Amino acid sequence: MTEIAIIVLAAGKGTRMKSALPKVMHRAAGRSLLGHVLHAAKGLAPRETVVVVGPDMAAVAAEAQGVFPAARTVVQEERLGTGHAVLMAKPALAGFTGTVLVLYGDVPLIGTESLRRLADLAGRSGLAVLGFEAADPKGYGRLLRNAEGHVIAIREELDASPEERAIKLCNSGIIAVSAERLWPLLARLGNANAKGEYYLTDVVELGASDGLSCALAVCSEAEVAGVNDRVQLAAIEATLQLAYRRRHMLNGATLTAPETVFFSADTEIGQDVVIGPHVVFGPGVAVADGAEVLGFSHLEGARVGPSARIGPYARLRPGAVIGEGAHIGNFVEVKKAEIGPGAKANHLSYIGDARVGRGSNIGAGTITCNYDGYEKHLTDIGENVFVGSNTALVAPVKLGDGVNVAAGSVITRNVPANALAIGRAELEVRDGWAARYREMKAARKAAKKKV
Repeated sequence: MTEIAIIVLAAGKGTRMKSALPKVMHRAAGRSLLGHVLHAAKGLAPRETVVVVGPDMAAVAAEAQGVFPAARTVVQEERLGTGHAVLMAKPALAGFTGTVLVLYGDVPLIGTESLRRLADLAGRSGLAVLGFEAADPKGYGRLLRNAEGHVIAIREELDASPEERAIKLCNSGIIAVSAERLWPLLARLGNANAKGEYYLTDVVELGASDGLSCALAVCSEAEVAGVNDRVQLAAIEATLQLAYRRRHMLNGATLTAPETVFFSADTEIGQDVVIGPHVVFGPGVAVADGAEVLGFSHLEGARVGPSARIGPYARLRPGAVIGEGAHIGNFVEVKKAEIGPGAKANHLSYIGDARVGRGSNIGAGTITCNYDGYEKHLTDIGENVFVGSNTALVAPVKLGDGVNVAAGSVITRNVPANALAIGRAELEVRDGWAARYREMKAARKAAKKKV
């Protein structure tokens, strides 16, 4: 297989999205639209990656480099069409002699295998397009073929004749061309069309006029669905979620109410994992074999160990690492904290910037006071520690192995191993005070009524 370069067109602002965010930066299944496209292309191991952006789209460049650190971005200052956009990438690909794939940053369902088939065809013929049979071809460019089945032209609907509009074989916009042919063909593009733009699709007809055969790869219509508004974005999200739920169940996870569980594109789920209803997995989550995630929990940037139990109503934030057999219960939030094997925080607690050792128990209402208004500090809890309910651990603080913390304590300094820590005011009891207080209040209320 010849070397591959990727050009991704991502300059569109997406005015129909009604957003200040560039269209390709909108997210589906926890990943940007552009990110989905780049991850599909990553399977081809391209030698070069160029993303064509519009002015003031630094965030798009950063997103591309998050997938391909060496990715370069070029700016299309004027929106003069897809052919013009591709031409902007020419200086960045100077000296490249392999196959160039042109992709679109708002087509997030495209698969690696379809791109590989397209690249293979172009490697043999010099030019190939990706098409699909449309249920309703309205709005799409039509693929015109000769008797041998080669594509000889792509006709945009506004420029198509009635006979051409009846064709259901449509253009996805994704194309692969050898570098030696691409740039000369682009240089010959004209803009004598209904939009007055330089269409990339015209390289097919120009190539045919030179005797170049254009090969055709076909994929499903769903795979090349684009996103132009929030309704289409929601449809893409739904499609992805159906695929991810199916994949995780076939890989050995139980989803008790699959239609209510939402995954991110990079979610990792082991075998014999049980996931309850209304669970949301944000980006960067891995759940090991045999774990259980109970209903209404939210996980992001977290790792859950084997046979651990999370929830219900738990929140794991970035940096949470839950050890084997550990329990994180209802209304417990964990952030940037390591919970050791067998440790438990079963209800109503916040554990942030902390380490909880093996077998320790965190009582209800416990808080690690990790932020002083300026910096975050560590709470280090040893093994087999018992922290009583309604305790505040004021970081930085360390509890040694085997410590017992009395309920209602405020712990402000380190506690040595196997000690009892009590950090609360001494209880004072005044016999009969409550009765006298009620009598006094009743007398004052009666006096006010007489006035």
